[in-house]
Amino acid sequence: MEPKITLKGFVGNWDTHAIKDICEVNPKSTLPSEFEYVDLESVVGTEMISHRTEQRGSAPSRAQRLAKKGDIFYQTVRPYQKNNYLFDMDETNYVFSTGYAQLRTKINQGYLFTLMQSPSFVNKVLLECTGTSYPAINPTNLSKITIDIVDDENIQRIIASYFQHLDSLIQSTAKKIDSLKQVKAASLQSMFPQEGEATPRVRFKGFEGKWEKVLASNVFKTFNEKNRPDLPVLSATQDKGMVTRDAFGYNISHDKSNESTYKHILPGQFVIHLRSFQGGFAHSTIEGIASPAYTVMEFKDKTQHVDLFWKYIFMSKEFIKRLELITYGIRDGRSISFEEFSDMSFIVPSYNEQQQIAKYFTTLDSHISLHSQRLEKLKQIKSACLENMFV
Repeated sequence: MEPKITLKGFVGNWDTHAIKDICEVNPKSTLPSEFEYVDLESVVGTEMISHRTEQRGSAPSRAQRLAKKGDIFYQTVRPYQKNNYLFDMDETNYVFSTGYAQLRTKINQGYLFTLMQSPSFVNKVLLECTGTSYPAINPTNLSKITIDIVDDENIQRIIASYFQHLDSLIQSTAKKIDSLKQVKAASLQSMFPQEGEATPRVRFKGFEGKWEKVLASNVFKTFNEKNRPDLPVLSATQDKGMVTRDAFGYNISHDKSNESTYKHILPGQFVIHLRSFQGGFAHSTIEGIASPAYTVMEFKDKTQHVDLFWKYIFMSKEFIKRLELITYGIRDGRSISFEEFSDMSFIVPSYNEQQQIAKYFTTLDSHISLHSQRLEKLKQIKSACLENMFV
């Protein structure tokens, strides 16, 4: 039996082996007096995200598995999470928890490690697990599981190298996204005045002077048009603003005959919704209708304000913190009061500076979105390959 996807130009035989026939399981070792301990929370996906220094005399009793370069550490608890690690370091002072099965293999380590991440192998493991909330497999039963491996070492090496490259791309893309999100969070702090400040700490070149203090009631007004059942129904989200229910797979049942009572929403407007602990103000870039429970608002004078600038005000931690003081009854399902919001004051710059700030954050969001799409695509490629490159 061969996998659905094979390497062009390479022919190999696929043989069945038990894990114990190609690996030494939980090899014996003597722990050093001081070591770096890796527990079950230290590995996420295929990446080690943390470790801590422990002394042999005071270390947790589960610190037992002394790592050697090339060892595979397979989490025996909740194996469907696939938080496993290939130890590819030269260091000799890393010790893993007994929550991992330690496998010292005779074949290509990267190849076996990748095979053990495949859906077919994980399903075999789950069949041997005990427990429901925390399914687990003991190392003895793990060692008896059979796998089909290609006998050509060159093919093993190429497959291992391919998946290592994929993992490297996934990890670097994820780190890029995290870095961009950190930049955005820091910028939201530094490019808007904080409490007691008249100007932000960071400004674009060419802009000077204090920002103007304004009341929300002088900037916004409610918008209450209805009778547009021909338009798509929108819902509020935390990070994407107003979105169509269909586009994001929302399947919230409602009586379509009531859609004539739904509120009309135009691009550039804002919706006050129920999720005040997340900000509670969603920006819309699309036209549609939404539940009468929402409050729709727009600028009194569109020539003085940039909607995307205000979008980022409403996303800032400073605003969400202030909002906590005026919210009420959220757990009872009631929305934020527009009247109470109207009494809030804001410090805002000129229209041109608003445009510059909005452009900066929109560009940041665009980069985050592009890298997020790339990450999702890479994960899909890896998932498809894991499913089809192994028997």
